[in-house]
This record gives sequence, C-alpha cells and structure tokens, in this order.
Amino acid sequence: MNKGELIADIAERTYMSKKDTDKILSIILGTITEALAEGKKVKLKELGTFEVKTRSEKTIKNPQNGERMILPSKKAPFFKAGRILKETINK
Repeated sequence: MNKGELIADIAERTYMSKKDTDKILSIILGTITEALAEGKKVKLKELGTFEVKTRSEKTIKNPQNGERMILPSKKAPFFKAGRILKETINK
C-alpha cells in the first residue's frame, strides 16, 4: 500500500475528503519525523516504537580497488513492532 492508497482508505473509512486526510497524515508523519530528529522516541501502543539508533564506525573494503575505507558512525531510524501489531499479523 502506498501513501495515495492509504489516504484513499482512511478517507473512505472516516467520510473525510482525500485532501483533508492527506493534510492530517502529513502532519502526523511530520511530527514523528521532527521528534526523531530531536532524538525522541515515538511510542504508539497499537503499532510500535520509532527511535533513532547510532550505527558505529566500521572499516570496509572498496570492491573496485581493494582499498580499506572507514565509514563514519551515523544515525539511522529504527522501528520495533509492538505486541498488538505482532499479534494481529500472526492471527
């Protein structure tokens, strides 16, 4: 399901216009993104937890010339599914 399909489904279920549904979904996603950028966790009981984890620095080998390179540490988004989501999927 892509964003357009999600918006259409939510709009149909809530009897809202697709335009209003798109605005609300954009606000929700923007709020989650801003919280993660600030280093906060976002916990949604029915869905799971969004957080940012730091990946450590590591040494890799360049496949083109065999030269060793160092990849610096970086932050990456992480999602852990919640119990309710897991139970729903595994019914």
